Amino acid sequence: MPVVKPFSTIAEMFDVITRHFIDSEKPAYLYKVAGVYKPLSYKELREMVELTACGLAALGLKKGDKVGIVSENRIEWIIVDFAMTTTGIIDVPVYPTLTYKQIEYIFNDAGVKATFVSNQVQLSKIEKIYDNVETLDKVIIFTEKGISAPGYLLSLRELMELGRDFKAKNPDYWINMIREVRPEDILTIIYTSGTTGEPKGVVLTHKNLVSNILSATQVVPMTPEDTFLSYLPFSHSFERMAGFYAAFACGGVVALAESIDTIAQNLLEVKPTVMTSVPRLFERLYNRIIKGVESGPALRKKIFYWALDVGKKYVQASKRGKVPAWLKSQYALADKLVFSKLKARTGGRIKFFVSGGAALAKELGEFFEALGIKIIEGYGLTETSPVLTVNRLDDYKFGTVGKPIPGVEIKIAEDGEILARGPNVMLGYYNNPKATAEVIDKDGWFHTGDIGYFDEDGFLVITDRKKHIFVSSGGKNIAPQPIESLLAQSNYIDQVVVIGEGKPFLTALIVPDFEAIKDYAKQNGISFQDDKELLHRDEIYRLFEREIKRINKELAQHEHIRNFRLLDKPFTIEDGELTPTLKVKRKVVEQKYKNLIEQMYEELGV
Repeated sequence: MPVVKPFSTIAEMFDVITRHFIDSEKPAYLYKVAGVYKPLSYKELREMVELTACGLAALGLKKGDKVGIVSENRIEWIIVDFAMTTTGIIDVPVYPTLTYKQIEYIFNDAGVKATFVSNQVQLSKIEKIYDNVETLDKVIIFTEKGISAPGYLLSLRELMELGRDFKAKNPDYWINMIREVRPEDILTIIYTSGTTGEPKGVVLTHKNLVSNILSATQVVPMTPEDTFLSYLPFSHSFERMAGFYAAFACGGVVALAESIDTIAQNLLEVKPTVMTSVPRLFERLYNRIIKGVESGPALRKKIFYWALDVGKKYVQASKRGKVPAWLKSQYALADKLVFSKLKARTGGRIKFFVSGGAALAKELGEFFEALGIKIIEGYGLTETSPVLTVNRLDDYKFGTVGKPIPGVEIKIAEDGEILARGPNVMLGYYNNPKATAEVIDKDGWFHTGDIGYFDEDGFLVITDRKKHIFVSSGGKNIAPQPIESLLAQSNYIDQVVVIGEGKPFLTALIVPDFEAIKDYAKQNGISFQDDKELLHRDEIYRLFEREIKRINKELAQHEHIRNFRLLDKPFTIEDGELTPTLKVKRKVVEQKYKNLIEQMYEELGV
């Protein structure tokens, strides 16, 4: 079902949706308070947003001003975002994992006049940069526990009190501001994670986001009966559009996960029907399932693989439109013995997952489909608000990112780069006409930087990022992402980066799945004191040699991994090796492990 009511701006969306559900018993949001999920009604939400909006006006902030948000996902994020978008204030969301220096650069570039922060940790970053950001005046904090109190600081509660006084004197201010917001007005400036050079501010209008919401909800069914579990950062365009705005526009209930670490528990509490995610979650889930099966009794293992085989046959027969009676009964048994128990881990009500942010391995999609869990993959960029293509529930193909959504044009350039055009393409990069001209040509085509092609059925296939394509010293073009996806399916590999630019062959930096290799060590009588010692045991090195050898058989000769190193700690956002959507920053990793990489090639005479 498309959106509940038509709208042309995010401001209007908030107004019409909250009015529509104002007397509904169904909550708009669910969020944790003292360990228990608490509902927030549409009426409460509307009142809090209006008071916050009026509070911002009382501080002298007006349409066109830029205001930051430095916070983890929480109910206050939603309230302050709607307060700004309903009054024409441009919000500048910042990942809470950024350093104070990175925030300083963004705030100076955008000319931020005020900012919201979630807690003392984020406030301490702002305190360090306050004097260095000339435009910055007020700071509003969500939590009031144990905070220091510089003169420029006030709490969200205090801001709402200011709003209450302002509203008493200006009762029609907020509703008039909603009507003043135009589709062409700037909604937000989202700074890219800056894997190369300084981050760039992506300027998105109300029209950009609204066009994407309306198109995406035409092809991905969401209804007021749906419950979403949201854990990806709102600072990122994927969750902002899909898990936040689109879910709201369709009248769904959005439950906020406490963190990425609590998802397993939150799934059981919320029992969502739809969830947006990134492939990393499915990789972890897959490895956990397989590990549980492999370490279990022989009979359970036999039943699982029998059920998986039945599931795959059932899916293929369903696609052909003819499922024989014997297969139906076998599938019912497989569901009872295996699939229903696995689906219960997701809360038991999931209709589908939407995967984005990075490529989903074809094998993963097929594996979960056989279990009765459907994952539909889409593709897009911050610069395109973000969705360009998506697989439909009734028209999908794993290993592809689907077909263009309504209103979006896609074409492939001569060098294989994917180009996009449509109402969702950004205005440009803030204060950076040179960078804008490099990616949007005179005909309005946005150059994505991704390489891909349309298959015979019109599905878009992405091979890799243009800048990630290796050219080996032998002149071969090699896309590392598909190789990394294949390697990551090993039970023993948690994270991996393939190396090979300008080299005669490929090597890999591997972060092992420490739980899996500890289990292997115990089963094989390998003693060790800690993780580091375990990694240096010959038996573990040989285990990975065998894994690499097995995976190499599935790859072309020039894609073979010829050497590798095991790392004793995972890549993290905090160490700057991952983006907030868990994509590896390849250049950062290559620089950090430069000596190890050189050793791998020297060992083999390069």
